[in-house]
Amino acid sequence: MLTKFAVKNYRGFNDRIEWNLSNPSNYSFNSNAVKNGAVKNGIIYGPNGSGKSNFGLAIFDIANHLSHKWKKPDYYLNYACAIGYEQPVEFEYTFNFKGCIVNYNYSKVASELKGLIITELLNIDGNEVLRKDGDSLFVAPEFGLTDAAISNLKDSANNISIVNYLLSAVPLAKDHPLISLRDFVENMLFFRSLDNREFIGLKEGGSNIEEYIIKNNLADDFSAYLKEVSGQHYTFAPISQGENMLYCIMGKVKIPFQMVASTGTKNLELQYYWLKEMGNASFVFIDEFDAFYHHELSYKISKRLFKSDSQLFVTTHDTFLLSNDLLRPDCFFILNDNQIRAICDLTDKELRFGHNLEKLYRGGTFNL
Repeated sequence: MLTKFAVKNYRGFNDRIEWNLSNPSNYSFNSNAVKNGAVKNGIIYGPNGSGKSNFGLAIFDIANHLSHKWKKPDYYLNYACAIGYEQPVEFEYTFNFKGCIVNYNYSKVASELKGLIITELLNIDGNEVLRKDGDSLFVAPEFGLTDAAISNLKDSANNISIVNYLLSAVPLAKDHPLISLRDFVENMLFFRSLDNREFIGLKEGGSNIEEYIIKNNLADDFSAYLKEVSGQHYTFAPISQGENMLYCIMGKVKIPFQMVASTGTKNLELQYYWLKEMGNASFVFIDEFDAFYHHELSYKISKRLFKSDSQLFVTTHDTFLLSNDLLRPDCFFILNDNQIRAICDLTDKELRFGHNLEKLYRGGTFNL
């Protein structure tokens, strides 16, 4: 699990901002939202322009050099903060893999739509096993690299990630922390559906959602999903050979689903697709997941999402979700003024199950 993340000089975050998930409170309700001493599920609030989307994208920077899955093509545009655009962007990650603590820090600059790694530091259970800084390079003896290999890596002109090199060139045991790190990053997923649909990670290429539903014989299941979460009833026409679009039966008319579905219903189609696909996801970040939803629909979708085994977070402006019936005070976060903190840490008031968190939020209890 990801237990801590920090970034500095990324887009709107000129100063260092840290998100600590390893210090949950001792609430006795909704205990499934915390796993192995870290927050597993959460909702992030914040004013427009506070940086919620950029913060999510920053977390997924690691996927750009450790993952072979889908990446955002224009990710390195507007990379560093304008104030420090000539300085590297600094990233810090802490993971807990079955009790093994992995700290991975690095810095990057953007060049010609690519990221160039400037520094790299890896610690496993407090022991430094890799350090790349300027002209110096240290790689722990456990990886078995010769002095010549280390010298070549140090002087390499192609700016490769040393962690990525070790993963590809050194035989490692199945339970080695680096393998755990690779598997975690390969299965991270970021997605959103606003003006355009886009995602990072988990899959190696894009998919046509309706083609996916047809190929997997899920039309009836998708219809049942829409009925359950939104009360909408769609009858889909039998699939003819070679078709890659869903058609609805409305009266006696067969009409493409995309022509009759609202914006919110089309977004539900996207949510349905990822709910099917995220079974093996390690970490999921859904930006503005409910941008087109009624608040009751948002609540139902949240309930479904948080049943996932994945470590999963969403951003929203819907305060209806700010409820102890859904999560708990240490799982609701506010991002503002270059800080992200749980609401239980933003007040001296002892927050209990019976408190109306939405009312407290709107009343300014959490200094927003």
